[in-house]
Amino acid sequence: MSTANWRTPTVILICGGLILTIALGVRHNFGLYLQPMTADLGIGREAFAFAIAIQNLMYGISQPLTGMIADRFGTARVLIGGAFAYALGLYLMSISSTGLELTLSAGLLIGAALGCSGFSIVFGVIGRAVPAEKRSVALGIAGAAGSFGQFAIIPYGQWLINQVGWHQALAVLALTVLVIVPLASALVEDKQAQATSLHKQSIGEALREAAGHRGYVLLCLGYTVCGFQLLFIAVHFPAYLIDQKMTPETGMMALALIGFFNMIGSFIWGWLGGRHTKKYLLSLLYFTRSVVVLLFMLAPISPMTVYLFATAIGFLWLGTVPLTSGLIAHVFGVKYLSTLTGIAFLFHQIGSFAGVWIGGYVFDATGSYTIMWSLTIGMGIVAALLNLPIDDRQIVRPAARAA
Repeated sequence: MSTANWRTPTVILICGGLILTIALGVRHNFGLYLQPMTADLGIGREAFAFAIAIQNLMYGISQPLTGMIADRFGTARVLIGGAFAYALGLYLMSISSTGLELTLSAGLLIGAALGCSGFSIVFGVIGRAVPAEKRSVALGIAGAAGSFGQFAIIPYGQWLINQVGWHQALAVLALTVLVIVPLASALVEDKQAQATSLHKQSIGEALREAAGHRGYVLLCLGYTVCGFQLLFIAVHFPAYLIDQKMTPETGMMALALIGFFNMIGSFIWGWLGGRHTKKYLLSLLYFTRSVVVLLFMLAPISPMTVYLFATAIGFLWLGTVPLTSGLIAHVFGVKYLSTLTGIAFLFHQIGSFAGVWIGGYVFDATGSYTIMWSLTIGMGIVAALLNLPIDDRQIVRPAARAA
């Protein structure tokens, strides 16, 4: 079999899903390190939260650039470079002893590495490999694979911390992410074939077109709220539960449950996106998140309510990803899908930066996360309203019309 033939849509989907499993699964481990690292190093939660906030901001800033490189020169090269940078960042994080060292390793370096291996990079290849009618489902499956990483690697990470301590656990995770390197070979694309099959449009024209599209701007603003909500919960929830006199294992189990039900939710929201209007589904998802958080705040806290909350919020966790990416692909086409989803993801990560860092600041200032939970509820309602007026009609360009 020739090298061109074995890279079928199924192989691309499987290998791309495994890459997301590893890259995002390891990323979701960092909340487990907040309490032991800050206790051992004698730094405040804000210092750790700031490093992870910088990571998320760098993740977002790098996504448009890495998306452009992937769209222009190939996804595999970007993935391989990102895997080595990810491993180096984890190792340097394991030997960090100050807030500045954490910011440089866990923040800047790992953030840039994630920009080379996140959803936008992998979704671009998958979006171009599968037919339009199957795209939303395929992106949902890939999103579920990223969620499986959270479900599987968080318990793995907690087990490593319990067995060998956080220093060595991070070093083992550094070796784990290098598995991405061989998997990247499946995501090599035939750029010459693409040039003849996709519409003629420069990257500058694509960027100007998206910037002038009101619906794209609203979609990006809504995505900012998604990042704020998710990263606040992912990083601060285990520490919040410890503050409520619960065990670290309760926090680990809650994050694992979020990951497990995220698998189900990502697939179902992607499946629904292939059958119903994506902007209305996004609005429903954001509004439902706010309701779930409000109910959790009103309920008496116990392991049972924690696990129920994790189940519900997990189902809603990354359903935004296949819907947002699928909506962008539907409106603008797939030629620059990594670039345009990367820009949207930058907005997501600006929200992530705010959610992680403000969460740490608010806790250090007030000794409580109450303000953050209230912000999470209110911003979800705002995002629900932002998605309703999006113009989701497919753009018909002059060249395409003539053809």
